[in-house]
Amino acid sequence: MPELKIQHILTLAELFAKGARYNFIPITTSSLGKSIRKSQQAASKHLLELEASGYIERLRSGPKVSVRITTRGHAEISKIFSILKVSLETSPSYIEFKGAIISGMGEGAYYMSLKGYAKQFKAKLGYVPFPGTLNVKLKDKEFIEAKRTLDAYPAMMINGFSDDKRTYGWVKCYPARVNNLIDAALILLERTHHDDSVIELISKDNIKKSTKLSTGSQISIRVPIKPSP
Repeated sequence: MPELKIQHILTLAELFAKGARYNFIPITTSSLGKSIRKSQQAASKHLLELEASGYIERLRSGPKVSVRITTRGHAEISKIFSILKVSLETSPSYIEFKGAIISGMGEGAYYMSLKGYAKQFKAKLGYVPFPGTLNVKLKDKEFIEAKRTLDAYPAMMINGFSDDKRTYGWVKCYPARVNNLIDAALILLERTHHDDSVIELISKDNIKKSTKLSTGSQISIRVPIKPSP
């Protein structure tokens, strides 16, 4: 018997939803087509092909047709469900970024030294970061898209604050590993001059010195992740 075709999966799923696993259920091809957003002709063709392949049985009583899913049809859908379930519940252990070190505008050192941030970094990260951020220009579009997914994962939140002069935005911190050598934190800022092609890193160490890298050097960053509860 042929394997289940992709275009038939939705039709079988709709039949399951209507209770056709154990019982013959009355159905019209026009109503089925509407449910699966296909034409009446397409729905009719699906039923014919599913029956010919042994995935469903059909009974006719005059103009009325009733359908039941066979054991084979149930087994195939169960197999697909198991594969999808594993795929959806499996999370990668990290997100990886690759890019080149670029020069910053010198603002990182100023912001890292502010007491409103430094106190929270010490309490939440366990250290006050080295003055300054390491800026990395992401290499490819895939890494830019990966950066945009970070909001879906838990982060250490450094709250914004105000002083007599201005208000400072929040900072989200994600644990990171640079070149698999240096522990750091990838930070997302509420307010930044950078677009999504640039990421910023902080660490208790001077990352450039510790890794013996300089502006223009290629680096990789891995951010361990787990889904939000």
